[in-house]
Amino acid sequence: MSPAATQKQFEEFRASALYCPRCRRAMPVRSRLLLVLPDGELHEYLCQACMSSLGTRTVRDSQQGRIILP
Repeated sequence: MSPAATQKQFEEFRASALYCPRCRRAMPVRSRLLLVLPDGELHEYLCQACMSSLGTRTVRDSQQGRIILP
């Protein structure tokens, strides 16, 4: 696999399970949109069992957004 293909693969990485300190084991997670930022979106990972916050992920837009004013 080329280095460029490997880099693109990890840019789109999403967690399916993370360690939950409350459940004391790796648990499946769900992603929740927290904020829409000028350069992307901020998502939060939540434990599916106890709904504890386990971390965040920022998804950057590949295209620059534009604000169009009338």
